[in-house]
Amino acid sequence: MPDTHLPFDPSALKFGIGQPVPRQEDPKLLRGEGRYTDDLSLPGQLQAWVVRSPHAHGVLRGVDAAEALAAPGVHAVITAADLGAYGEMVCAMPFPGLRTTRRPALATDRVRWVGDPVAVVVAETKAQAKDAAELVLLDIEPLEAVTEASRAAGAPALYDDLPGNCVLDFAHGDPAALDAAFARAAHVQRLSIRNNRVVVASMEPRSALASFEDGRFVLRVGCQGVFGLRNQLADDVLKVGRDGVRVLTGNVGGSFGMKANAYPEYLPILHAARLLGRPVKWTDERSQSFLSDQHGRDHEVEAALAFDAEGRMLAVRLDAWANMGAYLSTVAPLMGTGNFVKNVQSNYAVPLIGVFTRCMLTNTTPVSAYRGAGRPEGNYFMERLVEAAAPALGLDANEIRRRNHITAFPYKAASGSTYDGGEFSAVLDQALEAADVAGFAARRAESEARGMRRGLGVGNFLECTAPPAKEQGGLRFEKDGTVTIITGTLDYGQGHWTPFAQVLHQKLGVPFAAIRLVQGDSDLLVAGGGTGGSKSLMASGAAILEASDLVIEKGRAAAAHLLEAAPVDIEFADGRFSIAGTDRGISVLDLAARLRESHSLPPEVPSSLDVTHVFDQAPQAYPNGCHVCEVEVDPETGVAKVVRYVAVNDFGVIVNPLMVAGQAHGGIAQGVGQALLERVAYTEEGQPVTGSFMDYGLPRADDLPPIATLDHGVPCTTNPLGAKGCGEAGCAGSLPAVMNALCDALGVDHIDMPATPEVVWRALQPR
Repeated sequence: MPDTHLPFDPSALKFGIGQPVPRQEDPKLLRGEGRYTDDLSLPGQLQAWVVRSPHAHGVLRGVDAAEALAAPGVHAVITAADLGAYGEMVCAMPFPGLRTTRRPALATDRVRWVGDPVAVVVAETKAQAKDAAELVLLDIEPLEAVTEASRAAGAPALYDDLPGNCVLDFAHGDPAALDAAFARAAHVQRLSIRNNRVVVASMEPRSALASFEDGRFVLRVGCQGVFGLRNQLADDVLKVGRDGVRVLTGNVGGSFGMKANAYPEYLPILHAARLLGRPVKWTDERSQSFLSDQHGRDHEVEAALAFDAEGRMLAVRLDAWANMGAYLSTVAPLMGTGNFVKNVQSNYAVPLIGVFTRCMLTNTTPVSAYRGAGRPEGNYFMERLVEAAAPALGLDANEIRRRNHITAFPYKAASGSTYDGGEFSAVLDQALEAADVAGFAARRAESEARGMRRGLGVGNFLECTAPPAKEQGGLRFEKDGTVTIITGTLDYGQGHWTPFAQVLHQKLGVPFAAIRLVQGDSDLLVAGGGTGGSKSLMASGAAILEASDLVIEKGRAAAAHLLEAAPVDIEFADGRFSIAGTDRGISVLDLAARLRESHSLPPEVPSSLDVTHVFDQAPQAYPNGCHVCEVEVDPETGVAKVVRYVAVNDFGVIVNPLMVAGQAHGGIAQGVGQALLERVAYTEEGQPVTGSFMDYGLPRADDLPPIATLDHGVPCTTNPLGAKGCGEAGCAGSLPAVMNALCDALGVDHIDMPATPEVVWRALQPR
């Protein structure tokens, strides 16, 4: 479709907006030249290892570190008693009625999950620190544990001041209006749905290198935004002014939400660095990461959807238990509450939404954001209800979708969102055609001839991105002729450099190869929302566009002086300032160089083109799409395999289609993993039984077929680029697509994730 939203031609430039420019980050990474936290070393650095609780719940009577302190190479054993002058990790979500938990960096009176950090050993080498950690004696009186949110109310309290283990009793919606809608419904579809807990399993385990330099704390660490992490450490954890902390981040090997906030390990190694006068490095190992890294998902939901006689939705209601784990992480309550509300709406004109969630503490690893953070879940619940309702309504599920799609915009949704636009039925129809749904019957017959069962599933979705926060769009013209973008979002695998450079190249005409990106030094930032919620391009891209406008404004004044013309006569196009109606002009890079060399400029002429700009923010955007999946099941073994996959997405204006396709593929792979393979399991005593990749399944290349992705972009009207965000949409479409296909193959109303071979095989057995 023609794009009338942008003031330039997306096809005009080889490296401009809309071009599939390969990631410029990749050659360096493929050569092994990436610099991840564990690659870093500082002179004289020590190594740390964390002593963790072996019990899920217990009274901590004491910590005896005497033998460990006497071990070879040991310099210190840090316990809670050493950290009394500092602060704690806090939950940043301002929900009314939220009863927050105290979370010291190291356990004080009680341990609350297997892996709860109790002490940190600091030694000359990592091996010495690990050996000495074995000598730390923990006196713990075990207590009864609980791992399921729905059972936590009747379990022993994790905190004396929080009886019943409920930190938030969340309610959205008018109960009387909901009851009335359900009472007059021609059909009510109900399902009990489990949103399984998952391990984040980023490629790079967490690592941090702490030092105390020139009177302030410095932390080199993989994260999702140095500005926000610096503020959290300074304000809540270290209790020092923000000038007293610097956070530096290089390459980051994945996060998916997990590395966004401060963790307990960071405080004791920062303290040890100041105490000992030497840098202290800590790197997790995978077996510890399964315990220490925040987990994702984990909700138990009773879902209900009311329809009138024509199959139009009257109301949707979710009654949920949300597992917070042992402590409240920074955004823990968000997923099962506000993000359920905003995303269960999907792209349907359902007039009433009710979400009633009890956020519960359990003796498990704390839960926080994981790719989508409640957005895939909301869409999953809705799509499972639609599919299950179709037989009772006597309608094809896709016809139910069409009848309920929002068609008039702007649309004020019951969720509170205002949708600016979309072509939801057209996206659905395009997906069904691209997936050759008309030929499915023949493919099913072929599978049956081989003794297999085949099912087709549709995953219609719309997700609400996080609203872009204030974001920096600094531009710095360097002496070597390059231009540096300075921004507060942070690339942890997405590849920001390339699309950000495309935006700047298109706007200012700066050569693509001359553009650099700085995003990992908190000292260079005056604002920064970090990367999360599929908002990076909307935030940083808009900041770059606005900063470029300021460069052009400054450049007109400077060019007018150098070209001896009036500023009103200076035009800017294709990277060049020129006098209107003449061929006299100067490129933006040459102008920056001339200003740098000039020493006596009039007051009205800027001394440089450098800009420090903060983009205020924009409303949420609403990426949407439709995924169509085919699953084949072996009834003898219960093995389910995704054999065909097509995704049609509306991501608005796409800056780099190659990278957008990669983001979609990654999200789909994680959705397939959650649907068919991944689940964190605990014993009744709270011991994890899926503590390594020997017991926890991740999707591999042979678990996925070729994935076809197509674009149906409707430009967003609420941000300067017209972008909608793409980073998490793959999960939102894949969870329902895969599970709807599996239910179709099995001929059942519902089966919970993960549909492992055992689960599928049992579902096929006679009852």
